[in-house]
Amino acid sequence: MAAETPVQCSVAVESIPSALEPSCRVILEALEARGFSQDDIFAVHLALEEAFLNAVKHGNRMDPTKKVTIEYVVDPEKVEIRMTDEGPGFDPGRIPDPRVGKNLYRPEGRGLLLIRSYMHTVEYSERGNSLRMVRNRSQSIPKE
Repeated sequence: MAAETPVQCSVAVESIPSALEPSCRVILEALEARGFSQDDIFAVHLALEEAFLNAVKHGNRMDPTKKVTIEYVVDPEKVEIRMTDEGPGFDPGRIPDPRVGKNLYRPEGRGLLLIRSYMHTVEYSERGNSLRMVRNRSQSIPKE
């Protein structure tokens, strides 16, 4: 029987790459407990890591005195994650598509592309320092 009670949390973590691990583990375990598919769990894991690394590297500029706030809700039908850094923000519309022309050889924008590819909803705050992403539970494929 899958867990029905939503898991909800808000935590401010250090702006260092390794600080994501405890929150990531809790989110992924909550998805598993609610019967999300391995594809859903993989997608959330990848998007979560990309978003956090962007917040640390580009938002907070690797400043360990700054924090990244991670808020999440996992219920039986979806996971919603909001990640906010203390940086100045950015305009995601100004990041070039890494799949086009000379951008193929530049490292910028790949994380954003992955997040958009794996999450069903991706929204940035007006300032551009907060990201809201949602992954809906995949439809089960009936076993024959």
